[in-house]
Amino acid sequence: MRVKVAHMRLCASRAIYVRAYPRETQEMLFDAHARAFAFFGGVPTRGIYDNMKTAVTTVFTGKDRLFNRRFLVMASHYMVEPTACSPAAGWEKGQVEHQVQTARGRFFQPRLRFTSLEELNGWLEAECRRWGELRQHPEQKELTVAQALAAERPALQPMLGPFDGFHESEHAVTGTCLISFDRNRYSVMARAGRRTVQVRAYADRIVVRCEGEVVADHRRFFGRDRTLYDPWHYRVLATKPGALRNGARSRTGSYRPPWRA
Repeated sequence: MRVKVAHMRLCASRAIYVRAYPRETQEMLFDAHARAFAFFGGVPTRGIYDNMKTAVTTVFTGKDRLFNRRFLVMASHYMVEPTACSPAAGWEKGQVEHQVQTARGRFFQPRLRFTSLEELNGWLEAECRRWGELRQHPEQKELTVAQALAAERPALQPMLGPFDGFHESEHAVTGTCLISFDRNRYSVMARAGRRTVQVRAYADRIVVRCEGEVVADHRRFFGRDRTLYDPWHYRVLATKPGALRNGARSRTGSYRPPWRA
């Protein structure tokens, strides 16, 4: 599985946070911020960003940028002032550019094997902590990076709560209480059948809402052409035993919620 890797670094302490994602989408970016700030134990007042499409909509001359509206909402939530680098000016975020090279050598060479993305990310977070405990700060040589982070932490803003980072889109529910999202199908509660719903896609799950009410909450699947059922969405079939016996979800041979077909 090919992954995208988010890199975060605090400029003063040099503390790093690295996390892998299946894609480079905005909900993944939001999740990376929430997890990095929790890892650091606080939020910086300014963030330096590359001109990635998940953050910047339009690049103008010089330093002028049109940031993505949803990205600005996230920055406002954390009270972070976003600053964009000049195009093709890697030296403006040299610490992160160096971190990417360091991470490739330390974390990804030789290439290791993991059974899941969760296992990989647990290992990466532990390695970030271990790196901080062993790495000498380049300027304050009497301190490790972890000790410098502890000293920097009081200057960080408190993280009052994670940003509700999702990407929302509208979808039609079929007569069999399924929606199509990102090349897969997910079940919803029967009362939402044949209606229009709002799908909120997070980094690791999708939440389906109908008229403000949550009608489904599934773990997100990143393959394709799969159907993910939650049998509790079909409780109405308890009064229709024939439909329950012959329905598509019955033919999967499993009734443990949730499952894939």
